[in-house]
Amino acid sequence: MTNPFGNVTIAPDVLSTIVSLTAQDVAGVAQLGQVPGGQRVGSFLGNSTSNAEGVAIRIVDDAVVADCYIIAQPDSNLLQLGAAVQAAVSEALNEMVGMPVQAVNVYIQDVEQHRG
Repeated sequence: MTNPFGNVTIAPDVLSTIVSLTAQDVAGVAQLGQVPGGQRVGSFLGNSTSNAEGVAIRIVDDAVVADCYIIAQPDSNLLQLGAAVQAAVSEALNEMVGMPVQAVNVYIQDVEQHRG
């Protein structure tokens, strides 16, 4: 991002952390899942990058594309949960780093098992 005082660069790890913490804070999310293929930190432009478990981030045309892999709590409405994660992550990225969000893809990988 450019402003009159110079450039501001947001590290990919920061974006991953914001997405991870935000998604985990949504009611109905038990925990984050696993990114398929074990994607880890890679090239920032065009390739997936992730330092947070359950999150993959891409920058496409100067906008963020976030993939969130989650495990839902057993009593959750999965459609509503996915929409809530999308809204929360999009708002957090927009407010905290001022980057446009192209997409927030939510993959519900499992539902947590009741114990006991």
